[in-house]
Amino acid sequence: MFRLTRGQFCFIFYTQAVWFDKSSLLESPARMTDQPVSPQVALATANRILAREGVLDAFGHVSLRDPERPDRFYLARSLAPELVTAADILVFDLASQPIVPCDVALYGERVIHGAIYQARPDVQAVCHHHAAAMMPFCLGALTLGVVTQLGAAIGPHVSVWDQRPEFGATNHLVTRDVEAASLARCLGDDNLVLMKRHGTTVVGTSLRELVFRAIYACRDAQLQADALRHGPVDYFTAAEIAMAGRFPEATLARAWDLWCARLSRDIGNPPGA
Repeated sequence: MFRLTRGQFCFIFYTQAVWFDKSSLLESPARMTDQPVSPQVALATANRILAREGVLDAFGHVSLRDPERPDRFYLARSLAPELVTAADILVFDLASQPIVPCDVALYGERVIHGAIYQARPDVQAVCHHHAAAMMPFCLGALTLGVVTQLGAAIGPHVSVWDQRPEFGATNHLVTRDVEAASLARCLGDDNLVLMKRHGTTVVGTSLRELVFRAIYACRDAQLQADALRHGPVDYFTAAEIAMAGRFPEATLARAWDLWCARLSRDIGNPPGA
């Protein structure tokens, strides 16, 4: 039995208790990123942030390479991202098979993550999503560029992967190793790849960078689509993207802390409270 001390409070996420020090949250949000957390807790937080910020909904998934074992990665069981807790995180090998056999449902498209980790040793986190802001660039002839400084997280080049020429008629899910390997090849050295008639896959060299890139890429895409309705768009040049896209860790932490604070406020003020 735990005793609550002044300035602390406890919330129950379904079956898991998550503790916050309210005073530290109010006085110094940066402390949230200074405190060491397990990969499972960090990944559960990323799931909830990406859902809270509109990148993920009931579908989509985010993973984290094991920092101690680069031949493994963490990924939740098949669950809506907003519901993911640390207890839902499993460990997979790069063939996208669980290290410990289990009888829970798994994401059918987990092969995307394994294939990218195999192809890109620099990648430490992967997100696959179907955010509405990106879909116009997956459905037509629109080319995704960069229109804001934060949008430079997209990078100077974005490839578009089309499942149809290589695999014919499919259900447009990526559930086979050969499909995932093809997607990883198309991604190449880019920061994200658009998937025709499907969605987007984003990568990062850290979990915070991935979350930052996934969110601001969607916001930049939405701004670009909105601007195109009014006429030609003035895009960043490759040189400008290279300069603007150098985000220091302090910038990533600043955004991460804000998104964590929003999660905390949502928990503390549930609908109808």
